[in-house]
Amino acid sequence: MYTEISKYCSNKNIDLVAVTKTRSIDTIQNLYNQGQHVFGENRVQEIQEKYEALPKDIEWHMIGHLQSNKVKYIASFVSMIHSGANLSLLKEINKRASQHNRIIDVLLQIKIGKEEAKSGWNKEELIDQLTKKEIQSFQNIRIRGVMGMATFTDDKDMVRSEFAELKSIFDQVQNFYFSDQTDFDTVSMGMSGDYKIAIEEGATMVRIGSLLF
Repeated sequence: MYTEISKYCSNKNIDLVAVTKTRSIDTIQNLYNQGQHVFGENRVQEIQEKYEALPKDIEWHMIGHLQSNKVKYIASFVSMIHSGANLSLLKEINKRASQHNRIIDVLLQIKIGKEEAKSGWNKEELIDQLTKKEIQSFQNIRIRGVMGMATFTDDKDMVRSEFAELKSIFDQVQNFYFSDQTDFDTVSMGMSGDYKIAIEEGATMVRIGSLLF
């Protein structure tokens, strides 16, 4: 299945993040040996353990909810943080990245799903912060785009509309606030059950776990 999905994404110029939540070191190593070098983790403890145990050319993405007090544990090696869900977290990532003399790629997490538990900016909050230009002022994080998770539902039309909403927000933010930054180019949306819909609606990056394993 990995070969099929990898080829599908490659043909459409989509970045594939293999989600390794609860997967063993051996299982991840096997996927690495097949050519997958970008992996995503939901929990800080797991991403730490797997970083230490696996090849150092792996690009690790933190894709789960991230508390500010946990940033210090991953700032020395994480390649991208998808869950840039509020200003205080962005400040902490910038602070910790500076301590390691690094620039960390970050996605702005947008709340598009209907579940109360989902984190992220709503559009109005984000536009307000971007207008104030504080988000764009950080020296040690690079805002690469947006991330969102659709409602967990069998209603494909709802999922499609939420993905379309995220792409619309990305386009607006790119045009008005990052028009001079060519590396603001990422729309991370879509998982095992809906990644094809996400790609149809403008995803440039998908996060797939169960289908690969």
